[in-house]
Amino acid sequence: MLFPSGFWLAAFLIIPTALILIQSLVPLGKTEFGIDNYQRVFEYVGGNFIYLVVVWRSLLYAIITTTLCLFLGFPVAYWLAIIAPKQWRNILLLLFVLPLWTSSLLRSYAWITILRPTGVLNTFLNFIGLSGINVLNKAEGVIIGMVYTYLPYMVLVLFASLERLDLRLLEAAADLGANTRQTFWKVTIPQVSSGIIAGSALVAITSFSDYINPQVLGGPGSRTIASIIELQFLGASSNRGFGSALSMVLILAVTIVIILLLKYGDRRVVSDG
Repeated sequence: MLFPSGFWLAAFLIIPTALILIQSLVPLGKTEFGIDNYQRVFEYVGGNFIYLVVVWRSLLYAIITTTLCLFLGFPVAYWLAIIAPKQWRNILLLLFVLPLWTSSLLRSYAWITILRPTGVLNTFLNFIGLSGINVLNKAEGVIIGMVYTYLPYMVLVLFASLERLDLRLLEAAADLGANTRQTFWKVTIPQVSSGIIAGSALVAITSFSDYINPQVLGGPGSRTIASIIELQFLGASSNRGFGSALSMVLILAVTIVIILLLKYGDRRVVSDG
């Protein structure tokens, strides 16, 4: 019974990863194995670790995106799971995740229409007497696109966790004299903490490896590890070995997050999501 799943796991995960690992150990212009490509990740040029800066930027984007998605998504998920009428919950949830049915590339290009200097946002700001803002081709534009892209995933995971919230404990806390803030931090959050971890891990993994939003909404100073990998494979001065090494760094980072998710996250939430 393990053969079908084991075959597909080996064919589409283990073997490709092994091939990337082997290719990462072959430096450009050489035939013997070595760690030159991994050493290049720590290359220091012009007073900067040029590739570690890109990795750090990718990590920073992932942290900011995850934090914003959590703070924006939790109230939405709470309202959908607890406050909204039961007969409307599924419809409201469907409407919220409806943008996921369209291509992420099309959604990113839609943000160009909104954020460009003559776009919808600046036109509206000028109409009400405010000065326009310039966030396109900057880190701010990338963050906006990434939050918009991954917010539904956070809401879905939190919704699945909040649906199992034991409301009797909230009533008991109120009867014992706890105020709203105490009830939230000492009763609600502990019950859904595993869902928060699962949603945060899901958003962090996907945003860390995001390619489309930084490429479409960002500028040269907004490059992430995914875009650098793309340049190593498809750019004019391609170096597949170094691109494979960067890919292994990305795979390692994602693997660590998944291990932490499996250890501390809510497996039921992950499977439901």
